[in-house]
Amino acid sequence: MKVIDKQTQKEEFISIIRELANNDKVKEMKKYRQHFDINTYEHCLNVSYISYKICKKLKLDYISMARAAMLHDLFLYDWRNSKKRLHLNQYHAFAHPKIALENASKLFDLNEKEKDIIVKHMWPVTIKLPKYKETYIITLVDKYCTLCETFKYYNKMLKSKRMYRYAYIFLCLMFLGKVI
Repeated sequence: MKVIDKQTQKEEFISIIRELANNDKVKEMKKYRQHFDINTYEHCLNVSYISYKICKKLKLDYISMARAAMLHDLFLYDWRNSKKRLHLNQYHAFAHPKIALENASKLFDLNEKEKDIIVKHMWPVTIKLPKYKETYIITLVDKYCTLCETFKYYNKMLKSKRMYRYAYIFLCLMFLGKVI
């Protein structure tokens, strides 16, 4: 079995998604917040890289996976309160995979597997079963990345509040020291 170093793996991944990542419409995802302080572009990049590594390890179609995962949330709007504002027929969780597929299909030539990965990445919320192993993988990786992004945000918030609390106690002690 051939072992590939991490740098070579990253370079291969970048070469697979370069065309997508450099597209102006795809770059627009940077304008929209996904989870707390992570934008949609960063989220898609995270999902894409982890999915790519898993598929490569399992000898699955890592190229289609990397491409589709990079485009899986190409909806280009702030999803908070989007149902009313954008007059969507469904809530974002149900509607955005179809919107992402429409947007991605307008920009790129997608194969059937990439289309399935994008439109069914929210399974089981989107009821239709995935056709490919790669689609099941993205459903798990997408949720995993969401949990990591959420944990990272709350961990940062707790640390900053803890630091604030300790700074407050320190200042109070200094003040009391001067008063006494």
